[in-house]
Amino acid sequence: MQSISSLNLANLLLDAVCVVQTDSTIVFVSAAFERIFGYKPEEVIGKRMLDMVHPDDLPATQRQAQSVTQGELQLQFENRYVRKDGSIAHIRWTARWLPDRQVRLAVAHDITERKAAESMQAVIYAISEAAHTTHNLQALFQHIHQIVGGLLPATNFAVALYDALSDRLSFPYHVNEYLPAPATMGLADDARYAEVIRGGATLLLTPDAPMAHALGGEHQPLYWLGVPLQTQRGPLGALVLQSYTEQGRYTDKDKELLQFVSTQVAAAIERKQMYERLEHMAQYDQLTHLPNRQLFLDRLKTALARARREQTLLSLLFIDLDRFKEVNDTLGHAMGDLLLQRVAQRLLECVRASDTVARLGGDEFVVLLEGGQAREHASAAAHKILAAFGQDFDLEGQRLYIQPSIGVAIYPEHGGEEHRLLGHADEAMYLSKRNGGNQVRVALAPPYS
Repeated sequence: MQSISSLNLANLLLDAVCVVQTDSTIVFVSAAFERIFGYKPEEVIGKRMLDMVHPDDLPATQRQAQSVTQGELQLQFENRYVRKDGSIAHIRWTARWLPDRQVRLAVAHDITERKAAESMQAVIYAISEAAHTTHNLQALFQHIHQIVGGLLPATNFAVALYDALSDRLSFPYHVNEYLPAPATMGLADDARYAEVIRGGATLLLTPDAPMAHALGGEHQPLYWLGVPLQTQRGPLGALVLQSYTEQGRYTDKDKELLQFVSTQVAAAIERKQMYERLEHMAQYDQLTHLPNRQLFLDRLKTALARARREQTLLSLLFIDLDRFKEVNDTLGHAMGDLLLQRVAQRLLECVRASDTVARLGGDEFVVLLEGGQAREHASAAAHKILAAFGQDFDLEGQRLYIQPSIGVAIYPEHGGEEHRLLGHADEAMYLSKRNGGNQVRVALAPPYS
């Protein structure tokens, strides 16, 4: 052992020994410097160590260097450096000041792999949290974009969802600095997506591997990285990253990283989709997909509060189909269900997007009109619906006429509480029906019990 010089010992260490002057000019690095930072010792002698520090870590690193120069021991400082190949190295330092030589002596321990493992654990936790805390799929996609952006360059990021029944792709989340979101398209229309989703394997296209699968047109990316979103029930879609510059290039390591993350992302999206389906089932009529009674009452309560605050009118139109039972009895319940779906669509066409059309059950519908300034607004809307029902309904080639009975109640004239207002509209509808149907009746005023 006595024959091994101190210099040889330094070069045998797996950690890098560095000696720098006060201004961080390098005067010596051991052989391990190349393994950790990518530069051979002769490439960095005379250069400033601070010039290799990650820009975001430079202020903290300068403060730590000043503390060491003032005589403090540095035992656990961590920062990041940009390697020769452009990748990032995470370093934990121990350092001290040598006053007789006027230099800082430091030892760099590479903790990049440990940081990567910690980062992946944090990503898994963050994605799981996002699946539980985000309110909808769009918010989840935005959160996933942020998470992935903390791992890889993700300026251009897309989530493509695959519908196996129609063999089509949709793009509910698409952020790109040059191109708008693609329209829904067949999977076969883009060979890149087809290879990722049908093949179930990650695809990395680079300038070195020509984009034989890329579509024509302007703004083709230099790098295209797509990873399948796999679930037990089959492919859910794909995550896609694109880069138009060398600064945002993707490597095989990035490919493996995104593939690992994709498993957690697919589970999060599947969970959120299931939650939204259950929420839809709880709030919407399964036949017509209109709001059900509970959701309608919630909206009515909110609308009444807004009408009180803004001192505007609010109207309810209670609609019941005349002789609907005869349709079920003569044509069957399947035709009856189809008629209800056609009625729902026609009602939606008669009102504004800001109004609410709901199905309360059976052949009973209700329309909530907000923001009216005149009592006549409700009556005009009701007569518009009545006129629309003058056109026949096409039930798979069979033409059918059916008329509605409509009852109208207006806030504040007929009450200020949701159940009372709805009750008055219901009574007005029955008055219309008792008088032959196919007409509009307004609730009696003043309100009655």
